[in-house]
Formats: sequence, structure tokens, C-alpha cells
Amino acid sequence: MISPELKPKVKQRKIAADQDIKAAFNDFVLTKDHPCIMAQTVFGQDHLDLHTYDEFPSRKTAQKIYKDLKKYIENYDFESNEFYTFLAVFKGQNSFSEMQFETALWKQLEFIHNIDNEAWDPNVSKNPEDNNFSFSIGGKAFYIVGLHPDSSRKARQSPYPAIAFNLHWQFEKLREMGVFTSVRDKIRERDIELQGNINPMLEDFGESSETRQYSGRKVGEEWKCPFLHGKK
Repeated sequence: MISPELKPKVKQRKIAADQDIKAAFNDFVLTKDHPCIMAQTVFGQDHLDLHTYDEFPSRKTAQKIYKDLKKYIENYDFESNEFYTFLAVFKGQNSFSEMQFETALWKQLEFIHNIDNEAWDPNVSKNPEDNNFSFSIGGKAFYIVGLHPDSSRKARQSPYPAIAFNLHWQFEKLREMGVFTSVRDKIRERDIELQGNINPMLEDFGESSETRQYSGRKVGEEWKCPFLHGKK
């Protein structure tokens, strides 16, 4: 139990710690010239909605992420050409093997889904085996990007374990603007320069289920998504 007189100090320490985490991610994306030019744009324009959580995965954290994501969706301007990314950062545990992180990521998404009271986004499939699947939260489809320090892909070796939630709408907006292909090709070109080879999991939406891309781990044809669509 924290005494009332200590609460402001605890809050101040949390704010300072969160600022340090944000600075670490700015360094990861901007200073170190991350290959994803969309990420660079989001960070450079301070269009990042970053939240930190202690436990991962957990039902308690799912409640907090869901509440924060609902607020993010409510405040999003879908009429604008400006993009914002929601980033959930987990500071309670820093070290994961790729398999451990993949398991934790899907368990955390399952916990969020189980408390989600909104219908699945009708613009995407809710079957994880379907090529048109995208994860839906709060009635909106998201492309999920898992990041952690021990990822085999350098572009995903973030300073802390994290999940980036990118609205599926953003990719459709890029297509509408006529720049999707050029942006995609530039990102892949830069990723090859960084890693020496292209991410073997990358495919365009609709070519195969995007679930294979979420954790960043290279998976074979036999891999099955652990997520099962539930009540909605």
C-alpha cells in the first residue's frame, strides 16, 4: 500500500521512466535509421501513442491495453492523411527467446480479444487461416508488429519487448494515395541493406494470412496460428 504522500513521487518516477523508454525507441527508430520509413515518419512527427505496461502477457495488462486502444481509436482522425501508431511497451521482462515472445504475443492478443465487446471489423476476415485476416480490436482491424531485443530480424530488435498496433485503414489509405507500392518497396530495400536479406515472412495483404508476420519469427509452412476467434 502506497501512502498518499508518496503517490506523487511514484507518479513522477513513472513519468520519468516512461520518458526514458520513449527516448530509447526514438533512438532505435530515428537515430539508428530504422528501415521502415513509415515508422520514421510517425516518430519524427511525434505521432506515437506510447503506453507502458508491467506484466506480459496478462489479463490485467489486457484490460489496460484495451482501454487505451479504445481511446486511441476514438481520437483518431480517419479523414486525415496523417498516421498515428499505438505502441504497447512491456517493461517487466526484457529477455525472450523468439518462441517465448511469439507465445506471449498471441496470449496477450487472446486476452484482449476475450474482453473486446465490439464486433470484428467487417472489412477483414476473423479466420486466422484466411488470407484476408487481420486482428480486430474495438471494431477496427490492426496489423500487429511484435518487437523485442532478441529478435532474429534487426529491424525488430527494439530496446524493450513491444507490440505496435497499426490500423489496417492506414495501408488502405496508402493505396488510395497511390504510394503503397513505392513505400513498401523502399522499406524492403532498406531492410535488405540492414539485414543482408529480405524478411522471409513478408507478403502483401491477401497473399497469405498476415498472422505469420506478427511475431517476427521465421515459421515454416506447417505453422498454425494459435489464436482462435471466440465469441464474436
